[in-house]
Amino acid sequence: MNQCASLPSHSSCIRGGFWALHSAPAAPMSSIAFPRRRLAVAKTTSLPHLVTHPEGFGRANWRACPASRRLNRICAIRRTRIFASMDTAGLDPAVSNGQATPLGASKLREGVNFALFSEHGTSVTLCVRLGTEGPVKEIVLDPQKNRTGNVWHICLENIPLSGVLYGYHVDGPRDKNSRFDKNTLLLDPYAKYVEGRRIFADKTQKLAPHWGTFDFTLSEFDWEGDEARTRVPEKDLVIYEMSVRGFTKDQSSGVAEEVRGSYLGFIDKIPHLVELGVTAVELLPIFEYDELEFQRRPNPRDHMVNAWGYSTINFFSPMSRFASNGGGPIAASLELKQMVKALHKAGIEVLLDVVYNHTNEGGNADPYVTCFRGVDNAVYYMMDANGYMNYSGCGNTLNCNHPVVTEFILDSLKHWVTEYHIDGFRFDLASVLCRGTNGAPLANPPLIRAICKDEVLSKCKLIAEPWDCGGLYLVGAFPNWDRWAEWNGKYRDDLRRFVKGDCGMKRTLATRLSGSADLYNKNQRKPYHGINFIVAHDGFTLYDLVAYNMKHNDANGERGQDGSNDNFSWNCGVEGETGDQAVNGLRARQMKNLHVALMFSQGTPMMIMGDEYAHTKYGNNNTYGHDTSLNDFLWTQLQKKKDHFAFFSKVIKFRLKHPLLARSEFLSNSDVTWHETQWDNPDSRFLAFTLHEGKLGGGDLYMAFNAHTYAVNAALPRPPGGKRWLRLIDTHFAHPEDFCEEGVGGLQERYSVVPFSCIVLIAKS
Repeated sequence: MNQCASLPSHSSCIRGGFWALHSAPAAPMSSIAFPRRRLAVAKTTSLPHLVTHPEGFGRANWRACPASRRLNRICAIRRTRIFASMDTAGLDPAVSNGQATPLGASKLREGVNFALFSEHGTSVTLCVRLGTEGPVKEIVLDPQKNRTGNVWHICLENIPLSGVLYGYHVDGPRDKNSRFDKNTLLLDPYAKYVEGRRIFADKTQKLAPHWGTFDFTLSEFDWEGDEARTRVPEKDLVIYEMSVRGFTKDQSSGVAEEVRGSYLGFIDKIPHLVELGVTAVELLPIFEYDELEFQRRPNPRDHMVNAWGYSTINFFSPMSRFASNGGGPIAASLELKQMVKALHKAGIEVLLDVVYNHTNEGGNADPYVTCFRGVDNAVYYMMDANGYMNYSGCGNTLNCNHPVVTEFILDSLKHWVTEYHIDGFRFDLASVLCRGTNGAPLANPPLIRAICKDEVLSKCKLIAEPWDCGGLYLVGAFPNWDRWAEWNGKYRDDLRRFVKGDCGMKRTLATRLSGSADLYNKNQRKPYHGINFIVAHDGFTLYDLVAYNMKHNDANGERGQDGSNDNFSWNCGVEGETGDQAVNGLRARQMKNLHVALMFSQGTPMMIMGDEYAHTKYGNNNTYGHDTSLNDFLWTQLQKKKDHFAFFSKVIKFRLKHPLLARSEFLSNSDVTWHETQWDNPDSRFLAFTLHEGKLGGGDLYMAFNAHTYAVNAALPRPPGGKRWLRLIDTHFAHPEDFCEEGVGGLQERYSVVPFSCIVLIAKS
């Protein structure tokens, strides 16, 4: 999350059944029967409630509207004309009552059904737009015929099965927990595709609205047997956190201009990921979001473009502006499927970074009504006497453990698994998902349990970011049912501190390298349930971690108040860029030290895009609003840093090949020998140990980390019988001597480990 500067250093019923139990009156059974399956609905009627306005916003007085309402009206007036023209002359759609399930737009035998949950809404109007020149048609739903429990529904007949835009107007009571506005166009929470601007950050379409759309004419996507793919075992995951757009957006990517920054462009560069050796990509948010949200009104951040995407508009639709050549939402969906299929063919799994802790709609001070606020604010958001509870740091907090919202999130997650073959999810600020409707922490959160027990989701990789902006820090204590993994924030901080030379960190380093048993060796949890990382998207890059002592966030427009202040970084003697070869050499060594520690630790390693060539953001540790080279993969730099890349790749591939480095169980006393007599000496910054092959094979591994300012002449343990120690890694050496896969012999009984370096030896015959 970008805005959380204060993080610790860092249904038994059919769908709709819950809602039928709420207090809103159900329609008389003589009017409409509660649907149990898709049956023919009540007889077709004419359109007594059809109202047509050129802008689709009724007759409210323009000048009397508050600015937030006028903004939404401007959005509709300035709607981009993007569809091919559709002849609407003589169009006379018929309506029938429709059915309450499934939610969203769905195809029935007699037409297209629309179903929307709104418990507290008292009137709902369906807005449908056909073609680019015609008006918005508003169809007022009759609560006696078009409402079942808390679900409003209607079926439109004789309308096209594709190329239709739709949304809603919802009205209701004016009270402290409601935000109804009958004049605001609302996106369907269950829309599977979202139509808006088609070109990323096109400022001429800054106020373009967001409509739901559908295409029931599409043939089934050919996954070419992907359903039967071999899954990557959790112990073999090497995760690469990355941005779809940033991966190929820069001209240096070499992909065709029309596919740069797109799902299709991504496919062209998959060979790089294979060469690097990672086994899973963790994609920064690809749900539909508004990248120009900071520019809706004058503010200190109105120069920024949301490059990361942690501000979700819709939880079912792929980001439409990641389609190639402005192709729109349907093209985006198809191209995302192609991308996922291509990654799977390359042996790489796809994890999505998902944001179910808040939405794009802001808080009390900066409201932006696009969907949930206007549909049923009191259900979708946590509210108190002061308005929105803000455990996300972004103004609002989704009411995740309300039964309706829980069901909504489950439906969303399952949609991504079944429709797009997604392998797993990383949940942003997941501690929010552990709060009750009143914000209090829950020991057994219904949503977390439901995900673990769901037939589809229980088979996915589940990763929690186990903290939130309200101080609920759950590293090692996240409710998990032995299924959830966690971002190990303690690993990040402790590794950083030892490698930069902080005192008193030796014993803690040993614990972290061993898989953090103090956190995860509970019940049936495994070492791989700890996601080890040293850097992530929100923070310093690996290079900046060794080049900056302080964050440099002035360009973010928040007066330096954003981003973490607790970075545990060391600039190696000079702040920022320098021509000093000694400083640059030390920085290169420190990056290799950190990478070796990460890949040789027990647990699941995660690195970020660009660290394989030492990408810099020039000390900015919160670049969420920069759609620039700060967040882009710079392929020219990769060419310049071939030696750095080669080392990183070799270390990753060695981890995957050697059986001692990706264990399914925690280390026992017979698995490791610690060559230490200085455990209680806080000034000792040297750690050495041997991992024994036992029955696993592969050869013993000796590792030593020296964070002293002087060399340590380490006594080497006797190698196993009939074998000798060979040098595999010494980060003091330059390429290619820093990693010698065949091993370098001739080692004596002692080895001089130079300051700020690490070595790895392997026992071979």
